[in-house]
Amino acid sequence: MEVSAGLRMNERQGRLLLLTTILGSGMAFLDGTIVNVALPRIGRDLDTDLAGLQWVVNGYTLTLAALILVGGSLGDRLGRKRVYGWGIAGFAVASVLCAVSPTIEILVGARLLQGVAAALLTPGSLAMLQASFHPDDRMRAIGAWTGMLGIATAGGPVLGGWLVGIDWRLAFWINVPIAVAILFLLRYAPETLDPHAEHHVDIPALLLAPLALAGITWALTAWPDTGLSGTTLLSLVIGVLAAVAFVVAERREHAPMVPLGLFANRTFSVINLVTLAVYAALSGSFFLLAVYLQVSAGWSPLAAGAATVPVSVVMLFLASRFGGVATRYGARLPMLSGSLVLGLGLALLAMAPDRPSYVTQILPGITLMGFGLSMLVAPLTGTVLAAAPEERSGIASGINNAVSRTAGLIAIAGLPLVVGLSGREYEQPAAVADAFRASMWWCVGLVAVGALLTAVGLQRHCNRPEVAAGASAATSDAT
Repeated sequence: MEVSAGLRMNERQGRLLLLTTILGSGMAFLDGTIVNVALPRIGRDLDTDLAGLQWVVNGYTLTLAALILVGGSLGDRLGRKRVYGWGIAGFAVASVLCAVSPTIEILVGARLLQGVAAALLTPGSLAMLQASFHPDDRMRAIGAWTGMLGIATAGGPVLGGWLVGIDWRLAFWINVPIAVAILFLLRYAPETLDPHAEHHVDIPALLLAPLALAGITWALTAWPDTGLSGTTLLSLVIGVLAAVAFVVAERREHAPMVPLGLFANRTFSVINLVTLAVYAALSGSFFLLAVYLQVSAGWSPLAAGAATVPVSVVMLFLASRFGGVATRYGARLPMLSGSLVLGLGLALLAMAPDRPSYVTQILPGITLMGFGLSMLVAPLTGTVLAAAPEERSGIASGINNAVSRTAGLIAIAGLPLVVGLSGREYEQPAAVADAFRASMWWCVGLVAVGALLTAVGLQRHCNRPEVAAGASAATSDAT
């Protein structure tokens, strides 16, 4: 039973809580957006190779993906407000370390710490809204949270590009005043926790999950430069063995971090596999698009950041509508249609020349990606929630979130390997353009795998009311 569930939207405390959660989620999102745009500038300033830039992104994603379920569990057990505050404070401290980093190694280390902090704050936003607001105002609060994050999603790349154009370190300094404001507002938030939450800590999962992700990611990132050397092979073997040990440990654990019994549900398993394929395509495409537009096309960080705004704008207006379509007709049809449109958008980007025109050669593909994601993501998110028992919807959402972030981790590490981009080649316009086009075709293939899994594995009438409810959060999570 929750400690507090009575705030109303028309009350000052309710509005302050909503603002607190929006600022925290927005800060974490904005940081990720700006970092992608900042990569070429970071590479030049810190004199690093492509592997270093990959780790700037993947260091953060690694610890976030490995620990996000732990963060949600700690919030339920110790108090969501308390753990959210820890995450905000930690994110600010890690951001300062990022901003003053003199070398790529220190920057990557600080990004790892940022990911740990994000794992504490990310699950807290919606959990605090869900636990604190009166049931009659709960969906209104979540809808307002989603709408404001949608605006941040659309405007974030532009702000990020502007900041990076001045100095990429501002991408991290900007988090400090935001975090101070959040911690001040957090004083007015009620504390909530679940007195029946499991107090057992799944130590094997806590150790094995980061080891598995780090081993595999390190191997994929190092492979283009070193080949399958002894160190690279050892890292890969350690990662794979840790992943196998993780599954074995979770099967034996009486209170596992990842309840493997959820995967006995065919829909839950299929949707998570689709998530793995689709989000790998998304993360890989956005990572390489930001580099391609600046290095090959010669665009400024502001222009490169603004290029992806249509994706967010289209999703802001259409994602919830397609959630309603999925409720009426089932998730399978909109997911298949969305995969087709998303794949077409990526294919158009794959045909872009070295020096593209935005209006004729970038905008059509980006816009189609927005339409495809609007059709695909909301039904996907809602279906994975509906596939789990109601009392386990929180852990089901957390697993799906972790899968999506793991997909991005592997894609950013693996795509440069399969297209042959390595070392300092990210500074060469022709090499980046060739790698970008090849990567987009690989992303098309990943989306096609997702569509095939949907067609074969998802029932024709997978139709539950929760699909519509999942549409709102999906809009923000997708980008």
